[in-house]
Amino acid sequence: MASNIDARLAELGITLPVPAVAVANYVPFVITGNLVFVSGQLPMEGGKPVVFGHLGAEVSVEDGVRAARLCGLNLLAQAKAACGGDLDRIRRVVRLTAFVASTPDFTDQPKVVNGASDLMVEVLGDAGRHARVAVGAPSLPLNVAVEIEAVFEIG
Repeated sequence: MASNIDARLAELGITLPVPAVAVANYVPFVITGNLVFVSGQLPMEGGKPVVFGHLGAEVSVEDGVRAARLCGLNLLAQAKAACGGDLDRIRRVVRLTAFVASTPDFTDQPKVVNGASDLMVEVLGDAGRHARVAVGAPSLPLNVAVEIEAVFEIG
């Protein structure tokens, strides 16, 4: 039987990607107590990174929002793996920490990161509301525009 969150994803027409494997000396997530810490996720689509460059230069805010949403989908995929496939174990999103590759004068990082924040609320309702950090970065892995990590509370 599908979970409530799986049913909500289906209703929204969202298919979660296959969780990405770690590409260096770290693990995709760590569970301690009732918290799941998900390592930074990139804007991956079809197993490949997308949306490259810097906000304030070659990447539009709209494309940045799309990148953040893709990061959010990958965060949910990792959380699902951490929960043994049962997204209903998620009690809430505790915090998102987002890095936006941007020029020094770009100040709309929060607008970009709303792509992930809005997704969490869209999928999880009030449990998706979270604390957040959205900061600019001079560069990110593989030249992607956004990277986001998360902490989830599970039951």
